[in-house]
Amino acid sequence: MQVRVYYEDTDFSGIVYHANYLRFMERGRTNYLRLLGADQRALFAEAESEAPGFAFVVRAMQIDYLKPAKMDDVLDVVTWPIEVKGASILLAQEVRRGGDLLVEAKVRVAFVSGGRARPIPKPLRIAMKADLA
Repeated sequence: MQVRVYYEDTDFSGIVYHANYLRFMERGRTNYLRLLGADQRALFAEAESEAPGFAFVVRAMQIDYLKPAKMDDVLDVVTWPIEVKGASILLAQEVRRGGDLLVEAKVRVAFVSGGRARPIPKPLRIAMKADLA
């Protein structure tokens, strides 16, 4: 997924403020979920029937800032699954500018419903594991 850096994303020195990478990566995770299935609405409706009011929440994140991005850069946010467990998925994410790796992260996302961690419903688990190869 591509993201353009705007003035509002930068700090006084003209480079992307570190917390804004979290926003870019959140968009990447949302886009990853959007692309999971050919019929996302049906996939999520089936998950909703198993776990009403479900949500994915960030449980933990490890992030390394390697190089800065600047205003007007076009960045690629790349997201892929590393492992799918009972109630969580571990995702790898990278923010790149062309061939340069700027930020890399590992994000543990938990599946919750009713305020508690719940097993990821089968349709979502199947879709996510389809990406593991």
